[in-house]
Amino acid sequence: MKISTVSVFTILILFLTSCGDQSKKHSHAHHKHHNGDDAHHHDHHHHHHGEANEHMHQTSFEELVERFEGEERDAYQKPGEVVNYLGAIKGKTIIDIGAGTGYFSFPLAKAGATVLAADVDQRFLDFIKDKRTTLGMSDQQVIPKKVPYDSPDLKEKEVDMAIIVNTYHHIEKRSQYFSKVKKGLKPNGELVVIDFFKKETPMGPPVKMKMSEEQVIKELKSAGFQTFDVNDTLLPFQYIIRAK
Repeated sequence: MKISTVSVFTILILFLTSCGDQSKKHSHAHHKHHNGDDAHHHDHHHHHHGEANEHMHQTSFEELVERFEGEERDAYQKPGEVVNYLGAIKGKTIIDIGAGTGYFSFPLAKAGATVLAADVDQRFLDFIKDKRTTLGMSDQQVIPKKVPYDSPDLKEKEVDMAIIVNTYHHIEKRSQYFSKVKKGLKPNGELVVIDFFKKETPMGPPVKMKMSEEQVIKELKSAGFQTFDVNDTLLPFQYIIRAK
């Protein structure tokens, strides 16, 4: 089965959802499942983890790594500019939820943070360990962390920042999930959500699956976050929401 570039990016990176080149019947049913009143619907979401993983495994791990790490992603994701935008992170502890290949974990660590690279897939965590060795970084700079689908698995007030890139819209029961993230943040800690504008873009999931900034903020408010800063100009196809 051929998986398009767009489809591969929709797999990113955690809490995966099957949204690729499947049969029209399956695709229609799936997209209908993810549509409607998402604010109401997400807490009544059926678990598709097995199906999603099955779909992901139809694409080789090597190809996923190539797509996640590729220059094409650099062009729109701009990791260096994002890290600069986040400001003074030296000495902070950051959890990268859905770290995948550590695409953001390593730039954050190079900027002086201690990064918990969290993912549900052990293959990605092993990749991160190998990459860490290749880059000559210590096991205290980037720490692979296996997490369940329904929790960031944080201790209370464990981290200064949580970042989730291209993954927010895949999470089930988001209010509950991000209330756990909130509890894991230190006082004045923040959550950073980077995801695709709810419109047609050259990559990313179908528009129907994308989440508007307003929807994300509404859900994060229900999770206990109170203040929000939205940047919709730094990246060409994505917004950045900083929530406290």
